[in-house]
Amino acid sequence: MGGFPVEVGKIFTYKCATSGCHNDASYMAANSLNLSSWDKLFEGSTSGSPVIPYSSDFSSLCYFINTYPSLGPVNAPVMPLNGNALSEEEVKTIKSWIDAGAPDINGKIMWKDNPQRAKFYVLNQGCDVVTVFDAATNLPMRYITVGNKPGVIESPHKVVVSPDGQYWYVVFVANSILQKYRTSDNSLVGEVVLGTDQNWNTLTITPDGTKGYCISWQSSSRLASVDLVNMKVIQNVGGFASPIHGSALNSTLDTLYITAQTGNFVYKVDTGFTSINQVVLETGQPVKLYSSLDPHEIMFSQDGSMYFVTCQKSNEIRVMNTATNQLIQAIPCGVYPQEIAMSKVLNKLYITCSEDSTTFGSGRGVLSVVDISSLQLTNYKVGYLPHGVGVNDQQGYVYVASRNIYSTGPAPHHTGVCSGRNGFVNYFDLASMKLLSKKTEVATDPYSISVKP
Repeated sequence: MGGFPVEVGKIFTYKCATSGCHNDASYMAANSLNLSSWDKLFEGSTSGSPVIPYSSDFSSLCYFINTYPSLGPVNAPVMPLNGNALSEEEVKTIKSWIDAGAPDINGKIMWKDNPQRAKFYVLNQGCDVVTVFDAATNLPMRYITVGNKPGVIESPHKVVVSPDGQYWYVVFVANSILQKYRTSDNSLVGEVVLGTDQNWNTLTITPDGTKGYCISWQSSSRLASVDLVNMKVIQNVGGFASPIHGSALNSTLDTLYITAQTGNFVYKVDTGFTSINQVVLETGQPVKLYSSLDPHEIMFSQDGSMYFVTCQKSNEIRVMNTATNQLIQAIPCGVYPQEIAMSKVLNKLYITCSEDSTTFGSGRGVLSVVDISSLQLTNYKVGYLPHGVGVNDQQGYVYVASRNIYSTGPAPHHTGVCSGRNGFVNYFDLASMKLLSKKTEVATDPYSISVKP
């Protein structure tokens, strides 16, 4: 029956893939979800992947076939539409099948055939999960629970894939740990306690993948260096006069640049942690500890000659000369610039500006794109409350995570096991910068994106 296991196939064939519903003839009017075969199910729907192997809790198909609160979320309209609801046993059959990997009749599990496939990762800050996407289809393929405190929201803040593509890491706002996962099977490799403080926001990894620098954003900020091979803290230091957030290594890897979240400067810290210096981002101005530019994230050009700082207070990208630490140019951008990603092929930066509702006269958020060669900027309308951003030069996409945490944003297709509103991932064609009409719904507060190289 469509390549499904027999009992699952009976339910889909006789109660779902019927005339006027999810069959070949009419599925386009049914959220583009075709349940006539196992292969077509995994082509996804208008809102993404209704079935996530091993995760019935995050499979939206289960929300619409379920009328039993004890079995999980119940969403309207109940499916089958205008028919008898599935029995409790039928719902359990579907859920158990999904939790076993949603195999076909021969035991094949979708996306398991090639552990090294191209992927990207979307961290859901409001749900303690990371959504793993198949980069070839832009479909969610796995949901991975992160953290080590079951039943407690630990607010994962940043996901970073290692330069060699073998591991991905997560830091947490409401926990003091760094976790390491394997990209091939998403298994937990290890974790390390970064210190007694929490509010760990960002992570920068050396090009060889052996060392990481974690930032704790708070009034008494901390910086921890970590041996990523053995998952051990090397050093944990303070000494910062203001909250810190973003960081980047220079080309010689001897200096870590860190943004002073409330102020007008960045810190320069030698990687031996013997000195902390300040670089003012405003020509002719002294160091200011109060809100002025409010630098958020930082990134170097490919040749290391310049660094770019998103300034969320002044709505600018500040471009600095690395050798002289002098301002080259202040580029006006969208309102409240946040995260940065780079296309190494096109030599461009992509910056999410989460609070912009004026550039295009509506919506809430734009993507500002800076040509590194000319320092010219172009704005593009995108999503609602965009934050995380990633560039896939190989597949030709820019991914933008729209947090969508306010009621004025787009209505989600469904509610799930996490409290709060679901967010979305939007896609630009990298070459044309055309925003694709399709967007993918994910769990609460998608906040950070990292692309497997």
